[in-house]
Amino acid sequence: MKKLALNSFQPINLDLGLLFIRIIIGLLMAFYGYEKLIHFETMAASDFWTKNVNFLGFTGKIPLALTVFAELFCSILLIIGLLSRLALIPLLICMGFIIVAIMQFSVLNSGDNGYEINTAFVYFIIYLALFFTGPGKYSLDSRFLKS
Repeated sequence: MKKLALNSFQPINLDLGLLFIRIIIGLLMAFYGYEKLIHFETMAASDFWTKNVNFLGFTGKIPLALTVFAELFCSILLIIGLLSRLALIPLLICMGFIIVAIMQFSVLNSGDNGYEINTAFVYFIIYLALFFTGPGKYSLDSRFLKS
């Protein structure tokens, strides 16, 4: 049995940590996507999606549908660890678009209790880290895409 050394820089179980991160981050983002899916028509007609969001020249339903795809369906793929790196690409694009076009590079904002970090930026960093590390051995990718 592996000795638990709390003062060591070696990972205790890297794959288990990646599983927890994938599940938690995936569930949190899937809730955003699910809310957008069930309120799709009212959101697509709102001023925000018709006037403020312009993705590749499209406004309204198309960027909203792409956002739902990334936030809900790609998050589900991330949770189960299937095609994880491919699923992370739309999520990275979605969070990057929010940071650049919607928030105008505003990563640090003044909030009620001091400074707050933009949530899209936090998701972007975690997605980028998962892109580089991969999903870990507790994933369907590990089971089916053995290399």
